[in-house]
This record gives sequence, C-alpha cells and structure tokens, in this order.
Amino acid sequence: EVKFVETGGGLVRPGGSLRLSCKASEIIITDYGIGWFRQVPGKEREAISCISGIDDKTYYTNSVKGRFTIGRDNAENTVYLQMNNLKPEDTAIYYCGIEFEFCTGFGPDHDFDYWGQGSQVTVSS
Repeated sequence: EVKFVETGGGLVRPGGSLRLSCKASEIIITDYGIGWFRQVPGKEREAISCISGIDDKTYYTNSVKGRFTIGRDNAENTVYLQMNNLKPEDTAIYYCGIEFEFCTGFGPDHDFDYWGQGSQVTVSS
C-alpha cells in the first residue's frame, strides 16, 4: 500500500517561508510524477507543482511560480516543497501525491492518483 508521510506545515506570517516534506513508502518516487496540490475546504483543489521521474523537469502553476520550489531526494524517497514569500491566499491543506503521466499536461486541474493525509498551512498576521 502506498503511503506518504507529510511534515512541515504550520502557521507563518505573510512574507514568511515554510518547507513541506513528503516521504513515500512502498513505491520508488522516480517511477512516477510526484508533486503537490492544495485545497481550501469548500473550494476546488489546485495542483501547484510536479516533478517528473523521467527527466526531473519541474512544473508550477502561475499562482506559485517564482515563490515555490519543488525538489526531490531520491535516496530518501522524499519530495520537498520550499515555499517562500507566502501570502494569505496560500492558506490551504497541502497534499503530496503521485501520478502516472510524469507531469504531462500539468496545470491547476492536474490529477494525482494517490496522495497523503495533508498538511495544514496557514498564512496570517
């Protein structure tokens, strides 16, 4: 059974930074596209970033481009999301997940096939 352990969420002031981590087990993350999406209760979920297992190419949606950076530690089977210059509108539950298309066609409505339990990120003064 695929399992993800997400850590690093919390409360931060606008302009601050957080780093989310997602350690996967029972899979090898380079066999997939792996990335992050976020959801505010009552709203559509938004895919925000993806990294391809084939060529390490990274993808971002416009809402986070230039502020967020996705990375991967293959030895630890872990994907990271470094979030800088956080804004109140970044407040959401953040999920890591895998998909089978190596991030092809990535956009805000990109679907992931398996995901973790989520980590709350709150940006507030």
